[in-house]
Amino acid sequence: MACKTVLVTGCSSGIGLAVAVRLAKDELKRFKVVATMRDLDRRGPLEQAAGSALNRTLEIKELDACSEDSIRSCVDSIPSRQVDILVNNAGVGMIGPLECQSIGAMQRLFDTNFFGLARLVREVLPDMKRRQDGHIVVMSSVMGIQGLLFNDVYSASKFAVEGFCESLAVQALKFNIRMSLIEPGPVITEFEKKVYEEADGMDLAGTDEETARIFRQVYLPYSRKIFAALGQTPEEIAEQTFQVITADSPPFRLQTNRLYTPLTTLKHADPSGRLPLDAFFKMVFKHDRVFSASLGFLRLLRGRGAKKAC
Repeated sequence: MACKTVLVTGCSSGIGLAVAVRLAKDELKRFKVVATMRDLDRRGPLEQAAGSALNRTLEIKELDACSEDSIRSCVDSIPSRQVDILVNNAGVGMIGPLECQSIGAMQRLFDTNFFGLARLVREVLPDMKRRQDGHIVVMSSVMGIQGLLFNDVYSASKFAVEGFCESLAVQALKFNIRMSLIEPGPVITEFEKKVYEEADGMDLAGTDEETARIFRQVYLPYSRKIFAALGQTPEEIAEQTFQVITADSPPFRLQTNRLYTPLTTLKHADPSGRLPLDAFFKMVFKHDRVFSASLGFLRLLRGRGAKKAC
């Protein structure tokens, strides 16, 4: 593989940082990484993680996915505007009762999670078409496949991402352009930590008492248990993304967490949609002890798997 230019967004922390560093430290030196972030004042952790790769196989640039001018300026600064691989990772989260979310906040989330992707692809796609080559890698989520309680708006943005990519992928193939959706489940990052910290202090005055109780006493404790049992590290996601990028025939979809797969397969098991809804309802509201015990078992399996890997 000749040295390829990879543009990665959202690299100030978490998955984006880990992906950029993993590609820049490729033993075969196959990649020149342009690691971008909206606020360059937050570049410190990336510089530290990049180490000797900084300004060699990795350079840091400013890019705001919500600004067409910022995206164009960043791409124009790349020699010949040649982006061989785009890794779209920039995103924001939102959890909580729908009644407590403003329409403005929902629009801002979509502006980053969906329209940010659309802006980036619009900028690099024409050049990829002319070269008859390229790979667009999009950080999606299992919540782009299966909706989750109190993640209504975030899940909707990821559903939009999935539909956008699935539609565009057919046209892209005509121009020898690959598209890949990376679909993590729970990932333990500063991104997730911030979302849950905001949820803990969320003003629930806009909803009814029962919904507020379910959010505080059921959803938040369950979420923490799920992260403890199933959560992956950014480095695990980065390694799987690296394998997709270097594959001779990269997959269109990759769910990164096999322990989470049974939950997403429920949707495809019953075309009527009743099975997954009924299963999730019972897990949350009727069989919570069984659910907690299952998570404990999965945590045990994950621990054993980690020991074998060592």
